[in-house]
Amino acid sequence: MKKLLLIFLAVFISISTFVSIVSRKQHADLLIINAAVYTVDADNSKSEAIAVRGSRIVSVGTTQDIQNHYTSQNIIDAQGRAVVPGLIDSHAHVMGLGQSLTELNLYGTTSAQQIAEMVAQRVKNAKPGEWIRGRGWDQNDWGTGTGQKPFPTSTILDKISPDNPVILNRIDGHAIWVNSKAMEIAKQTTDLNIEIDGGIIFHDLSGNPTGIFVDNAVSIIRNVVPEYSQEEKISLYHHAFDECLKYGITSVHDMGINGNDFEIYKNLVDRQQLPLRVYALIEGNGRFFEEMVQNGPYIDNVNRMLTVRSIKLYLDGALGSRGAALIEPYSDEPESRGVITFAPDSVRIITELALARGFQVCVHAIGDRANNIALNEFEKASKKFPAQARNARLRIEHAQVIAPDDIPRFKKLNIIPSMQPTHATSDMYWVQARLGPDRVLGAYAWRSLLDDGNIIPAGSDFPVELPNPLLGFYAAVTRQDKDGLPRDASDVVNKFQLSPEGIRDSTLFQGGWFASQKMTRKEALRAFTMWGAYAEFMENEKGSIEEGKLADLVMLSKDIMTVEPKEILATDVVMTIVGGTIRYKK
Repeated sequence: MKKLLLIFLAVFISISTFVSIVSRKQHADLLIINAAVYTVDADNSKSEAIAVRGSRIVSVGTTQDIQNHYTSQNIIDAQGRAVVPGLIDSHAHVMGLGQSLTELNLYGTTSAQQIAEMVAQRVKNAKPGEWIRGRGWDQNDWGTGTGQKPFPTSTILDKISPDNPVILNRIDGHAIWVNSKAMEIAKQTTDLNIEIDGGIIFHDLSGNPTGIFVDNAVSIIRNVVPEYSQEEKISLYHHAFDECLKYGITSVHDMGINGNDFEIYKNLVDRQQLPLRVYALIEGNGRFFEEMVQNGPYIDNVNRMLTVRSIKLYLDGALGSRGAALIEPYSDEPESRGVITFAPDSVRIITELALARGFQVCVHAIGDRANNIALNEFEKASKKFPAQARNARLRIEHAQVIAPDDIPRFKKLNIIPSMQPTHATSDMYWVQARLGPDRVLGAYAWRSLLDDGNIIPAGSDFPVELPNPLLGFYAAVTRQDKDGLPRDASDVVNKFQLSPEGIRDSTLFQGGWFASQKMTRKEALRAFTMWGAYAEFMENEKGSIEEGKLADLVMLSKDIMTVEPKEILATDVVMTIVGGTIRYKK
């Protein structure tokens, strides 16, 4: 009897202890266990498990610790998969992505004839007079030679669409290719033979427009293209949101919205239908700009879903269409230095206004002349408002080609270079032909900027590039394309367009295109997380997996921090979580 009593007491004590431990456990709405958690905290620490309550992370630790202290009805066993902070695309065009998913997709096309055949198919199902829209063509990808690739003309489009106006956006969004019907409509309001400040209309030898409009000149055509209805725009936004979430994007910096876009975003927030976080920039002109500057920034301090506190300015065009503003002429077009699309004095004036009113300014600058102007005007404005400028986080978007003397000025002036890694691997095939062997050394110079102490918020510029951030991560750490090119200088000589001087130092291409400018994997992950959060003043709210921060998390099918580089391209997003809510699951 005494032995039975002792056994009973031992069992009772064990049960009581277990019940006591369980009763002391805290409730969590979500637990993720058995993961390889890359926190991106100050120490780049790695963990195993995360506890989430509401929209916030309440604890990060080992699987054992989290299970000892938290209980939940929603437990996700990661089975060793990598979990990273929600990915932030720091430069994108959300409406443009939605449009690219519904309009003619011309990405990867290899000839004008292929595009014409695609347009012809769309025309068959179009209503009379309906506009045919598309995006993604790049004449640099046409043909097999390495020489200069000319722009197409309206003639080929006229043959297959004489009655339906056609507007096809170049891949960079800085040029359009249209047919004669589109130009006929535009002629009713604008003379197509006039000179456009900051833009180019291409003409043939007889003085007739060829159908190519570059930079500020594109507005001549776009102004006569019918606007999407409100319902259509909302649908396009949702298409874009779904695409972002599929690729682990939990926050996006939307580079240029108007008043109508703002109202759509606000209504989605009010109805709790905005599934990811948006940091939206307003363009630096028009009524909406004036109203916002007058009223001050819009910041959703409750749910942190929408912020509008930044102004977007465009200083030049793009390299691919030779609109980027260069200090010296293009190596492959000596009569051109590109175009300045916005008055430099206006950059200074708007920056001063922004500093006084609590707004950030982000300037699109691709060529070295445009980057020099942006730095100069930011410096002048900062001298007038030194206190405000110290934490203004002024940004130069793209910063693709920088003169050697201007690289140190980014850190000196506290200007953020916001860059898109896949631009380098998309442009590398022809950019040396544009810039020559010396100037190209300042192109996509990530390591030079990082070694100076700068951060680089990374983005895709979608729909210019594909929205998948893992493509940008791969480009950042390899400076190679999906086929692993260039492996060495021989690939560059045989496959890339070069200026007559050729390449001068073959060692620069050993293991990548100007391989010394690569990012490390830790830097690349930071570029798509914490540095993006900093660039929108949200580094205390998101960008890393830490207690108290928003539970924006991404689970990956492979560990991008350890797998072979080419395996990064084979990595999928398994789950995307925004504020503790699963928004995408593969």
